[in-house]
Amino acid sequence: MNAPLKVALLGCGVVGSQVARLLLQSAADLTERVGRELELVGIGVRRPDADRHGLPEELFTTDPMELVNTPGLDVVVEVIGGIEPARSLILAAINNGASVVTANKALIAQDSESLFAAAQKQGVDLYYEAAVAGAVPIIRPLRESLVGDEIQTVLGIVNGTTNYILDQMDSEGLTFDTALAQAQELGFAEADPTADVEAHDAAAKTAILASLAYHTRVRGADVYREGITDITPTDLAAAREMGCALKLLAITNLTEEGAVSVRVHPTMVSLSHPMASVRGAFNAVFVESREAGQLMFLGAGAGGAPSASAVMGDLVTVARNRIRGVSGPGESVYAERQVAPMGATCTRYYLRLDVRDEPGVLAAVATAFADHRVSLKTVHQSALADDDVTGERSARLGVVTHLASESSVQKCVQQLAASGLVTAEIRLIRVEDS
Repeated sequence: MNAPLKVALLGCGVVGSQVARLLLQSAADLTERVGRELELVGIGVRRPDADRHGLPEELFTTDPMELVNTPGLDVVVEVIGGIEPARSLILAAINNGASVVTANKALIAQDSESLFAAAQKQGVDLYYEAAVAGAVPIIRPLRESLVGDEIQTVLGIVNGTTNYILDQMDSEGLTFDTALAQAQELGFAEADPTADVEAHDAAAKTAILASLAYHTRVRGADVYREGITDITPTDLAAAREMGCALKLLAITNLTEEGAVSVRVHPTMVSLSHPMASVRGAFNAVFVESREAGQLMFLGAGAGGAPSASAVMGDLVTVARNRIRGVSGPGESVYAERQVAPMGATCTRYYLRLDVRDEPGVLAAVATAFADHRVSLKTVHQSALADDDVTGERSARLGVVTHLASESSVQKCVQQLAASGLVTAEIRLIRVEDS
């Protein structure tokens, strides 16, 4: 009888505890699917007082480096997150000849080069489906199923926390702070939600998607990033008036010059686009390729069980490869495209301008846009209440542009802000059509 494949688990939090549970409770089924037993030989945790989640006490160790150096390990599953000690542990596992399954988007986005180089040298696997969209299978389609096609656009909601917050603000009329508190109560948001609401999490995932789609190494730091902390009910009302939903979108495509444009920011999405109907804490990724056309991947993106499902899928694949003595695809970065600056982005824009309500102001605003060759699609004017102190009358302009470059629109904003015509900070939100 063939010996079991030895599996070590690093991390036993929300995701790790679910992975351990599946390994132990579904052992018989996994043996049939893999073709050999998967034996969980240890769980590395950082704190001796960590919650054991009802798992066998003898499996735990607070020395994860000793665990990954265990002779004869076949697969190491890393779900502790962060850069260190995760990077050192993964590299040690690979250098000892073990394949690795990870959910670590921050590490993959920052340092895929050294990880994949080590895996290739040792002839082992590095799989990371759970790093981007929880249970939504998007890494494997980009890495394998669509690898013979030409990807044109990848657009996604890749953070369930922010999608939940924006959805509650829109559907229930909540403020950002109230919606965030609700997300924390439900377990969708961490006690410190910064990584989610300031879009650091989404930026790392966007970098991974862009790297796969365009065969070019893109790092998290390359991604233009705006979070949702400044979104107000007024912004959501403006989106509804335009026939749009407001989403935090990850967007990557190629510029006319062939560079990779990669960004994550609040976006008004036409209600005719499939992304507009994605509600709650769900994730969705929309892919458009030359041959396959438009594809949509939708599912649960947050929580331990969905992420554990993606980890287990990778684990079964890696284990099968191990038995056959082969390894799956490595890092494909042959294209070496440049990452385009945000100023080169070309899209449509919504701008909200509170201006003095007096003759000539609208013409001056139009002139500012014309000066920078930004064509206006619509301009909507509404009156604002007079200032109680000065009695000054103001009006609100809702401006929607045709396609324009980011640099040109930002120059318009700067010119208008310095003109003396604008009475409040200019609001700018990008717009995506169907």
